[in-house]
Amino acid sequence: MDNQFQITAEPRSDLGTAFSRRLRRAGRVPAVIYGGGQPNTAITLDHNDTIHHLEKEAFHSHVLTVDVGGRSEQVVLRDVQMHPYKRLVMHLDFLRVSADRKLRMMVPVHFVGEDVAPGVKLGGGVVSHLMPEIEIECLAKDLPEFIAVDISGLELDQALHLSDLKLPAGVSIPALALGHDHDLPVVAIHAPRAGEPEAGAETAG
Repeated sequence: MDNQFQITAEPRSDLGTAFSRRLRRAGRVPAVIYGGGQPNTAITLDHNDTIHHLEKEAFHSHVLTVDVGGRSEQVVLRDVQMHPYKRLVMHLDFLRVSADRKLRMMVPVHFVGEDVAPGVKLGGGVVSHLMPEIEIECLAKDLPEFIAVDISGLELDQALHLSDLKLPAGVSIPALALGHDHDLPVVAIHAPRAGEPEAGAETAG
């Protein structure tokens, strides 16, 4: 996968809660890059740029390039700490990636074909998105932004499980190696329950 995000960061040497508060007041976000058999690198990022990046789905499941003082690092986003009620990023964790080491990442699932699925169109069923994201394993070069799940052939009272998904080349689902009990349903179409509108039903205004 090609990198689409270039992040400019500044190194930081002062650590601790008080310093982090000063950084946030100055419009900076404290962050850390770790892993890859190297020491942790403490950095700061521009807060406004970071907020805009976080609003893009691909930023959370993409190999990112972070430039720290002229030195580039290939990373993935591992953790985001947000303020409990303010639109304020408190801290980010980035994990270094290497070309020959597989990653485990949570990636979003995009469901397609809902409007033509027989269970919806003919059976009046309701689609349940049971797993909006799944954990995958792959090399950094094979990391997809999302997994597409086509449910256009799904009938009423049918489901698609992890083992039914069509994965890109080089991508696997670690849970499937743990046995049949871990082959969980990802999406299902069921009959409307009491108080649940049928697919395509209009709600009175």
